[in-house]
Amino acid sequence: MAHGHVHPEDSRAASVRLAWVLALTAAYMVAELVGGLLSHSLALLADAGHMLTDVLALGLALAAARWATRPPDPGRTYGYQRAEILAALTNGAALAVLCTFLLIEAVERLRSPVAVDVPLMAGVAAGGLVVNLAGSVLLHRGRGRLNMRAAYLHVLGDLLGSVGALLAAGALAAFGWSWADPVAGVLIAVILAVSSVRLVLDSAHVLMEGTPPHLDLTEVARCLRETAGVSGVHDLHVWTLGGHTPLLTAHLVLDHTLPPAQVLRGALRALHDRFSIEHATLQLEPADFNILEGSSVVRR
Repeated sequence: MAHGHVHPEDSRAASVRLAWVLALTAAYMVAELVGGLLSHSLALLADAGHMLTDVLALGLALAAARWATRPPDPGRTYGYQRAEILAALTNGAALAVLCTFLLIEAVERLRSPVAVDVPLMAGVAAGGLVVNLAGSVLLHRGRGRLNMRAAYLHVLGDLLGSVGALLAAGALAAFGWSWADPVAGVLIAVILAVSSVRLVLDSAHVLMEGTPPHLDLTEVARCLRETAGVSGVHDLHVWTLGGHTPLLTAHLVLDHTLPPAQVLRGALRALHDRFSIEHATLQLEPADFNILEGSSVVRR
């Protein structure tokens, strides 16, 4: 068996980035809320509302990232990496709900336009753009982890909201288009809805022990069958705990041309070199092996 290791330093680095973004988001959320109320801008209020969910989402992501660094124990032998997936699933679902409310409010604003204080709207949106750019840069590196991707999507939504508010302010100032503000809200909500649905599906895939998307199970099986000393492969499973580190179990049928230890080393080396799989549990079996011989169990 090859022993893969959880790298707590990765989660600790993610925690530091999340903490900085959480502080920036919470501070500017208040500014956008006040600016939206004073200017009567739906784009700003939508962005402030999204920032409120971001504060909760980033707090959840931060707690999950820290929880994931806890070592395994007798009750959780794989550790706590799944905490990040649960946080990602929760944040993705919350983002989808928020998009629904934004769409409803935008449609209402299209029916009944509200006067907007354009200079105040533009000033607050510009400040939000700076804050959200900083947050997106901080979280960009870690977005390969589902938990970090969820946090990144929330901040990206804020970034799009700031851009949309600035464009809407420009359209209002230049052409007096009252519909520009709610239309910006609709576009932002649609973009976020698509991303949130994908995040929920990806999180569910991990929780259902799905094969990592970047791995082709057929190719993995072929690689093991082509290992010297192996005549067959069955009960092959590949999954992840936290959405990024693959784990593998398989039964290898030996052809007895090589010592079992040499076959095991060759299979583990091939998995590592070709697929970057560092944690694999392989059971070596002779051709006539049947652990439940005489029973109705049939090997696959």
